[in-house]
Amino acid sequence: MRCKPVNDLPGLPLYRVRVAQDSTQQAPSAAPARALLPAVVPALVVGVVTSLVLVGVSTAAEELQDVLWQDVPDALGVGGYSVPWMFVMLLATGIAVGLVVWKAPGHAGPDPATTGLDAPVLPPAVLPGLLLATAFVLAGGPSLGPENPIIAVNVSLAVWAGLRAFPQTQERSWVALAEAGTIGALFGTPVAAALVISEALAGQRIKGRLWDSLFAPLAAAGAGALTTSLVSRPSFDLHLPPFGRPGWGDLLASLVVAPVGALLGMCAVYAFPYVHGAFRRLRHPMLMLPVGGLVLGALAALGGHLTLFKGLDEIAELARDPDGWSAGEFATMTVVKLAALLVAASCGFRGGRIFPAVFVGTALGLCAHALVPGVQPAVGVSAAVLGILLAVTRQGWVSLFVAAVLVASPGILALLCVASLPAWLLVTGRPLMQLREDGTAVR
Repeated sequence: MRCKPVNDLPGLPLYRVRVAQDSTQQAPSAAPARALLPAVVPALVVGVVTSLVLVGVSTAAEELQDVLWQDVPDALGVGGYSVPWMFVMLLATGIAVGLVVWKAPGHAGPDPATTGLDAPVLPPAVLPGLLLATAFVLAGGPSLGPENPIIAVNVSLAVWAGLRAFPQTQERSWVALAEAGTIGALFGTPVAAALVISEALAGQRIKGRLWDSLFAPLAAAGAGALTTSLVSRPSFDLHLPPFGRPGWGDLLASLVVAPVGALLGMCAVYAFPYVHGAFRRLRHPMLMLPVGGLVLGALAALGGHLTLFKGLDEIAELARDPDGWSAGEFATMTVVKLAALLVAASCGFRGGRIFPAVFVGTALGLCAHALVPGVQPAVGVSAAVLGILLAVTRQGWVSLFVAAVLVASPGILALLCVASLPAWLLVTGRPLMQLREDGTAVR
């Protein structure tokens, strides 16, 4: 989200890129309540709808996943997570998504390597193909999450419906609400959306008070988060062994693990244009995606079934028994999952990179605990997730937020804030894990 508030819809502080030119204007004045109240209903509606779209796609994908990975292999008498079946399923997913990208109107949206959380507005005809491709990816096993395509779908739906209901408004009004609502729904709390918006506004001249600017997006984010919580009850807390008062050893561990996570993430960031370029030379989605599926099958055979899918259920399984794997096994899962994320994002599978990056950080943090038992699992996991997400997303507040909620302990926040400093120095000014249309990295 790279935007700035303006007032287009009555009571709705919105967003656009242009920075105010008049540097001599007076301090911003607060908007009266009567100007903000009309924004409540549109914001709440957008928030609820964005959540329902997310929950609907996720639920459909989970049902399909059960059929593909349990019912069908059981009926055939083969292991659902046997090496042959993982190859078959990932190849089949590549073929299915390739057909959608090839034949669906709009080719299921732009190349996912060129998109981030700031989603493009797509024509309505493109959305069914994008939703179908996303559901196939979530069910079939590639290491991508739902965030980028779902934000794109929700933004496009909000713009399409909002401009018809309120023709006098502008497109960016509905983009802001849909992005905030979807981020709130994804993380189960409006705090995540508020942090993303605040980061987008940093350094820009705001027309009005900050909380006036956040009013409508926070309403949308709150509605999205509450709807998701009531319908599906998501939880990011891994229930790791309790973490109490931080000590000097915890501080040292976080200062080491977070930069290591950032460096590991930057390896994938620097490799991204080259891996994407290799798949791009295949030219056709019916070559790029099936070949990508075969590569992912080989990685799954190496790393095991826990390195499949978006990763949230899998990190919960890791966290239930932090001592259940050796340091070498955790290290293998870390590297394999990062490679799977890199391949899936490069070959054309539709999906986001945040959730699989959380798995990478979790496995890395537990590897640190296995290597040095004095590193508490909560400290290792949260610091490693922080470092990986800083490299992959370059969203500082979101990285801190996700790393903190995985542990759900107030004592971890101070450690993470300090650990973020050396990790940020390693990633700032570097290329992003996002490409331009010509295949070069965005900076």
